[in-house]
Amino acid sequence: MINEQDEDGKYMTEVEIEDKVFGFIIGSYDTTATTITLTMKYLQQMPEFFNEIIQEQNEISMQMMPRKELCWNDIKKMRKTWSFVNEVLRNTPVVQGIFREAIEDFTYEDFYIPKGWKIYLSFGATQKNGEYFSKCPGKEFARILILVFLHHLLKNFRWEPKVPSEKILYPFFLLAIPTDGYPITLSAV
Repeated sequence: MINEQDEDGKYMTEVEIEDKVFGFIIGSYDTTATTITLTMKYLQQMPEFFNEIIQEQNEISMQMMPRKELCWNDIKKMRKTWSFVNEVLRNTPVVQGIFREAIEDFTYEDFYIPKGWKIYLSFGATQKNGEYFSKCPGKEFARILILVFLHHLLKNFRWEPKVPSEKILYPFFLLAIPTDGYPITLSAV
C-alpha cells in the first residue's frame, strides 16, 4: 500500500493506509470466528477426523515440553488440523460471494457485460475447484488465529452441540451462520 499509486500518480495518505489496514483486521473477525465455529461443528460430526487431529495436537504438545507457548514451528506442524479447516472452507465457504459493478464494457466467454451492470462473484462455486481457490491477504494471520485457538480448545476442552442437527444459513451478509448460533455444552478435559 505504501508504494501503490493511483492513475494520477498519487500515493495513499497515512490515514488512508491506516483505514485500509483497520478494515482488513475488522473484516477478518467475522470470517475467522465463523471458520472456527464451522470447524468445531464438523469436527464434532466426524469423530474419525476429530481423533486424528487430537492425536496431532497431543504430539505437538509433547514435542513442545517444557515450553507451553506455541511457536511458528509448532503451527507449521499442524498439517492435519489445517487440512481439515481448508476442507471445511471448501465445502462450506464462510462468505458465499460478493457483488461488483462493471467499470467498463467487457466480454467474458461470449457473454457481453455492459458498464454499470452488477456482477455476482460466487466463492461457493469457485472454492470447490482447487484451481481457482482464491488467495486472501489475511490468510496467514487468520491461519495463526484459528490454529492457536483450536490447539488450546482441543487440548483443554470437549464440547457437545445443544442442537446436533443445526443447519447453516447464509442470511443478509452472505456469511455462513449456524441457525441457532451453535450453542454447546463445554467441559474441561
